[in-house]
Amino acid sequence: MSLAALLPATTAFIQRAPRMLVGGAWVEAADGQTMPLHNPATGEVLCVVPKATPEDVDRAVLAARQAFDDSAWTRARPRERQNLLWKLADLMERDAQLLAQLECLNNGKSAAVAQVMDVQLSIDFLRYMAGWATKIEGSSVEVSLPLMPNDQFHSFIRREAVGVVGAIVAWNFPLLLACWKLGPALATGCTVVLKPADETPLSALKLAELVQEAGYPEGVFNVVTGTGITAGSALTHNPLVDKLTFTGSTAVGKQIGKIAMDSMTRVTLELGGKSPTIVMADADLKSAAAGAASAIFFNQGQVCCAGSRLYVQRKHFDNVVADIADIANAMKLGNGLDSSVDMGPLISARQQERVAHYIEMGRESGATIACGGEQYGPGFFVKPTVIVDVDQQHSLVQEEIFGPVVVAIPFDDEADALRMANDSPYGLGASIWSNDLGAVHRMIPRIKSGSVWVNCHSALDPALP
Repeated sequence: MSLAALLPATTAFIQRAPRMLVGGAWVEAADGQTMPLHNPATGEVLCVVPKATPEDVDRAVLAARQAFDDSAWTRARPRERQNLLWKLADLMERDAQLLAQLECLNNGKSAAVAQVMDVQLSIDFLRYMAGWATKIEGSSVEVSLPLMPNDQFHSFIRREAVGVVGAIVAWNFPLLLACWKLGPALATGCTVVLKPADETPLSALKLAELVQEAGYPEGVFNVVTGTGITAGSALTHNPLVDKLTFTGSTAVGKQIGKIAMDSMTRVTLELGGKSPTIVMADADLKSAAAGAASAIFFNQGQVCCAGSRLYVQRKHFDNVVADIADIANAMKLGNGLDSSVDMGPLISARQQERVAHYIEMGRESGATIACGGEQYGPGFFVKPTVIVDVDQQHSLVQEEIFGPVVVAIPFDDEADALRMANDSPYGLGASIWSNDLGAVHRMIPRIKSGSVWVNCHSALDPALP
């Protein structure tokens, strides 16, 4: 096994005293409490981090508010904000292997994949957003005011920073999600309080170190580690927060949306998904099978827009399912530090149990497990699983599993595929596999999904929403 040795800097970072960044200072929780982080590949305790109290969160928000009100930051020229983001991206590039190893140890994903995907996309996104700092424009408006017909007016619209941004991110892409929120906020002159997921704060804490090294003023970026029920709740309820941005489960997102509505706080939510992958009869079937497998098994299926519902035109259904099952059975599971591993563990024992519960529901209802279905340890592993003979209304089809489990259902024609693809409370992503561009362009506007990919899935770029 080619198990990569940890960088000395990675080991040192894990072994450091538990601290979080508040107002430019590395501090413990107010009451001194900590919480353990586990290595998903072994189940063992990796290290501990501060378990923030509401008092800690309030101090972080106050530091962000003071930094925003301080003219040194709010009056910084666009070029200065641009250059600081570029500097941060450069530092991340320098420490890319360290960041990838932290993601692997803390999340379970492949370190090699994290470096070329999670870390590189984060760097690309920050550099893209850096360019926007100098391109924020207003406009002038010619107005017609009926009660003052003889007066002349000059009217203009000016875009200004919102203020303090409270950012809460999920555990599946800890670094990338943090940068997706951090980049636009800092480019526009906002300040940020980041609450990483309970399970995966390590890369956020390293990111905070790099923000300091880049030269950002104290309080512009703060990181509080802790539980969602305590620290996350305190952040969403703080009246000094001007904008909330959350990536995570739909259930929690609904709660945050209601809190934001009550306080009239701006809010952005990116929630769960149950994305359809549609394979038409004219598709390149081998490529479609490989793409559908990647759509669900990448990152252990822990992706909001994972292709967890597979619809294949009936005459090719058995062959495509068999090809995906062959791919799944050939995948090597193990520690993400091993570069030969195809799939790592799930994030936690709780998530492992959740995924196993859905698979067992399928068995009990008479569904066929075409491959996989087993869980094992040490660590939190579930084999990549393909399930067939499932009714469209079954929980396996309608609910987000968030694991390496795809449910495959045949369809007869284009209308049938669209009906089933849209028969879902979710609408985040979808993909169509076809060489008939006429059919593709008919289907795209009829699929109720924010993103529709053609002959690919989860293709991300900073220039795309």
